[in-house]
Amino acid sequence: MTDHRTFEADADVDWDAQAASFDEEPDHGLRDPEVRAAWAHRLRSWLPGRACDILDLGCGTGSLSLLAAEQGHRVTGVDRSPAMIDLARAKLAGRDAAFLVGDAAAPPVGEQRFDTVLVRHVVWALPDPGRALRHWRELLRPEGRLVLVEGVWGTVSPVGIPADRLTALVEPLAGQVRVERLSDDPALWGKTVADERYAVVATI
Repeated sequence: MTDHRTFEADADVDWDAQAASFDEEPDHGLRDPEVRAAWAHRLRSWLPGRACDILDLGCGTGSLSLLAAEQGHRVTGVDRSPAMIDLARAKLAGRDAAFLVGDAAAPPVGEQRFDTVLVRHVVWALPDPGRALRHWRELLRPEGRLVLVEGVWGTVSPVGIPADRLTALVEPLAGQVRVERLSDDPALWGKTVADERYAVVATI
């Protein structure tokens, strides 16, 4: 997801039309070696050390999915945009990854269960984030984890979800929750940022 629109506007975005240019944002395409290395480092610290099953929700063009696959994980990505999914499939061709068109809040994975649910810049745009979080928890195996990368963007009309609100939603579902501030690491974004960006990592 991009990081500067209200939910109402986000719901109306033609993501298929946006797909071709989506990776032009430094933290979307991860084309810059420094940005890519910064995200790979963070992801390695958030995901289990052993090879496991990752569910990447709102996966877009699959940039984080690719980093996870490069670290030895098996990835299932879900996005509502068929064009995004086509790009993700091409990006991860030949790797242990599958991509599905569907709703991130209710991913079409049937009875499959995962070791980690990875979600970046999606929770803030959901009409009922608490409900989605409860459902995602049900998709996790015992001792699984939620990795939620979110923030609050903009100064005039800020949008997003503050870390304290998201943490309050996650804490009843998890045994251990930590918040990692990301705003002070410009390598992640390809620039210096002044707004609130963070990751919540919760172990069930």
